[in-house]
Amino acid sequence: MAENLQHYCFCLTRDQMPASDQALLSQRKAALLKNSKWQTGDQITIRFLDGDPGLQKRVRDVASEWMKFANLNFAFVDRAPTDIRIAFQQGNGSWSYIGTSCRDIAEPKPTMNYGWLTPTTSDQEVRRVVLHEFGHAIGLIHEHQNPKHGIDWNKPAVIHDLSNPPNSWTADQIETNMFHFYAPGEVDATDVDAVSIMMYPIPKAWTNDGFSAGLNGELSETDKTLVKSLYPR
Repeated sequence: MAENLQHYCFCLTRDQMPASDQALLSQRKAALLKNSKWQTGDQITIRFLDGDPGLQKRVRDVASEWMKFANLNFAFVDRAPTDIRIAFQQGNGSWSYIGTSCRDIAEPKPTMNYGWLTPTTSDQEVRRVVLHEFGHAIGLIHEHQNPKHGIDWNKPAVIHDLSNPPNSWTADQIETNMFHFYAPGEVDATDVDAVSIMMYPIPKAWTNDGFSAGLNGELSETDKTLVKSLYPR
């Protein structure tokens, strides 16, 4: 059975950006950790564009967990301009621009979206989604695109499952979202971490060597160690 990755989280890749934003980023490489890294100690300003106040508080509370490990400061404010702008556009997926690329997106466009979180969403789901998206916001890529000892995909199985419902992805979407690895020199990386908050759920049938990953909902020890080293105190 295919994993419903449409109900998982995505970083906003270049080909998914609006044409106007692609033009702004035309001189940049794709959203990569090294090229999208904040400066250690940066204050990152954040505001909500919409959403229920109670849900906003839950997002703030979860997002702040990254600051326990990364020497960055999240400043939630009420007025423009801000670095990160959060929307709750239902049906528009959950996604985030990676790292400092949010600064290239014109006000008041959102740079992060929570497309299925509502006031009735469980704390567990809010935690999983918010930790993942704020991982992107501080510069982390999807773990399955990590080139260091990268995943040995069973491509026919992945293509078969994801090209059919519930995802119904095109060949290009599958290639971009699943099989693209970043070049080793473009990222700061550990070996692939199956329990990273940045990892997609991957069934064993999708790999040639039996590798698999579940629906991770917490920061792994490797997540914590990596961001401590990237943003040291």
